[in-house]
Amino acid sequence: MGLTSKLQVQNKLKVGNVVHFGNFFFHIFISFIFAVLYMARYLAIDYGKKRSGIAVSDPLKIIATGLCTVDTAALMDFLKRYIQQEAVELFVVGMPTQWDDSDTHATPLVRAFILDLQRNFPDIPVKTVDEWGTSRDALRTLVQSGVPKMKRRNKALLDEVSATIILHEYMSR
Repeated sequence: MGLTSKLQVQNKLKVGNVVHFGNFFFHIFISFIFAVLYMARYLAIDYGKKRSGIAVSDPLKIIATGLCTVDTAALMDFLKRYIQQEAVELFVVGMPTQWDDSDTHATPLVRAFILDLQRNFPDIPVKTVDEWGTSRDALRTLVQSGVPKMKRRNKALLDEVSATIILHEYMSR
């Protein structure tokens, strides 16, 4: 074998190794993207008598983001449609309590909703987070974010931000 032949073989080996490692990293990258796209999310609910705020986590469960506000009468249908489109690993429901941990007028409504949630989605666990002060914190967040006063009066936006705070609190544990 001549000198040029040896150099050609070495060059082919180098190129082959680069391609091999390139394919390896490409497959890892594709696997990561696939995992992220199909990872289940957390879904938080700030349940109310008239409307309920909804927030979701990102697939890696790092960031809580407000999704929307839904009329409470249509909430279960909304959740069924959402779960058909996105995998949900866990429901986080805000539990209304007084500052001394006693029940509020809304606590029995939320407990009844949680039972309904467990009946409709038996494979998805439900966790609760004390929601005392989330409405106040949501309003403060809107003010600090520079949301104009007229938009801050929108209770639906307040419920969505409250759900985001509930989810963030759960994810911070």
